[in-house]
Amino acid sequence: PSLAAYHREQLAIPIIGIVGSNGKTTTKELVSRVLSQRYSVYATRGNLNNHIGVPLTLLAMDDSIEFGVVEMGASAQKEIELLCSISQPNYGIITNIGNAHLEGFGGKEGIKRGKGELYDFLEANGSRAFVPKEDQVLVDMAAERANMAVEFYSRAIAEGYKSHLSGEYNRFNIAVAVAVGRYFDIPTELIAEAIESYVPENNRSQEVVTAHNNTLIIDCYNANPSSMEVAIENIASKHSERNLLILGDMLELGEWSHSEHCRILELAAQVKDAELVLVGSHFHKAAHTLGIDATCCTDSTEAA
Repeated sequence: PSLAAYHREQLAIPIIGIVGSNGKTTTKELVSRVLSQRYSVYATRGNLNNHIGVPLTLLAMDDSIEFGVVEMGASAQKEIELLCSISQPNYGIITNIGNAHLEGFGGKEGIKRGKGELYDFLEANGSRAFVPKEDQVLVDMAAERANMAVEFYSRAIAEGYKSHLSGEYNRFNIAVAVAVGRYFDIPTELIAEAIESYVPENNRSQEVVTAHNNTLIIDCYNANPSSMEVAIENIASKHSERNLLILGDMLELGEWSHSEHCRILELAAQVKDAELVLVGSHFHKAAHTLGIDATCCTDSTEAA
C-alpha cells in the first residue's frame, strides 16, 4: 500500500473513486469507457477492489495514463478510508447505500458510515462528488459535508441511451457515466457510443438469448438483498409466459440473514408464473419458515 500511495502521488493525474453497495463494477466499466473517448484511461481490472487490488491497480498505471478510475470495495468500516488514503481520488461516486455486508458494517447505519468515508476524504481535500438527485440518502450524506464540492445529476439524463445491460435499475449507472462525460466535455455522440458498445461479460446484468424462445439473465456475482430485489423486479417486468428463478444464498448478513432471505423469497414468490429453485441452506430455511413451495438444493452436489 505504501508503494502504491507513493506511485499515485508521482502520477499527478485525476482519479475517480467508485464505492457503493451495488453497481460498482458496472459503473466503473461505463465511466471508464466514456472517459476513454477523450483520455488515456486505466481502470480497475475485474473487481480488484480491496486492500490488495487497489494498490495493484495504481501500480499498473504508467506515464501514458491521463485518467484513473478506481473501484473500491469494503465489508467493514475504515476500509474505504484506507483505500482512499492510497488512491487519493479527486472525484468520487457512491452508487448507492444498500443491504450488503450487513454483518461486517453492523447494520444499515454502519454501511452509510463506511461508504461515507469516500465523501469524508473528498471533503477533507476539497474534491468533488457526483450525486444523484433522486437518491435522498446520498443527497443527505452530501449535505452533511459542506466543504465537499457536489455535481448533482438526474437519472433522467440516461433516457435515450441504448445499452446491452439488463434491468431498468442500470439507468442509474448509465446516468452517472453520462454526468461524468458531460462534466469532462465528452461530446454527446461519443458518450452514447461508449455506453452502447459496452457488452457485460462479468455475470452482472448480463442477458443472453440461449434459444429462439429462452432468455437467460445472469446477475449473480456475490448477490446481496438490494441487488437481488431489483433483479427479481427485472424478471417480473418481462411478462414472460414462464419464469424460472434460481436464487443462491446471500452471505455476510449476520443477524439480518434469516429476515432478509425471507423478504427476498416473498418477493420472488410473487413473480407471475414463476418456478423457484433455491440453492443453499439459508433460502431452504426461509422457504420452510414461509411455507413456500420451491425446489431446494442445500449443497453444491445437489445443485450440480
